[in-house]
Amino acid sequence: MSHNHDSSFAFKYVFTYDYNPVYVNGAHGGVSPRGELVANFYLERQPLPNEITHAVTGAGAIGEVTDVDPKDLNSSMVRYVPCGIVLNYANARDLHKWLGDKISEMERLAEAASEMTGNAAQ
Repeated sequence: MSHNHDSSFAFKYVFTYDYNPVYVNGAHGGVSPRGELVANFYLERQPLPNEITHAVTGAGAIGEVTDVDPKDLNSSMVRYVPCGIVLNYANARDLHKWLGDKISEMERLAEAASEMTGNAAQ
């Protein structure tokens, strides 16, 4: 019986029916009392009004804004939290390394693109 020294192992990815990647631009969280990393991802944006009331002009047109609900609409932000993750120490460390590798790759690509643009301008 011969042994294959070039063995391989395949991971199969199974996506749930409701898999839907979302854009996030921030995270909030920390280390839980159980020593796990909790990260709640959010999309920070300006709030949308529930209601805006306008005056009606003498000509029957829509006039200036007279009321807004909520009252703090222009002095608040919304952090919509579509998802979060909980990681133990080992998985958090592995994710940190993976993110570092991907950030380095992004920097290399940006550098290469910048060099190409710089060379094209000469």
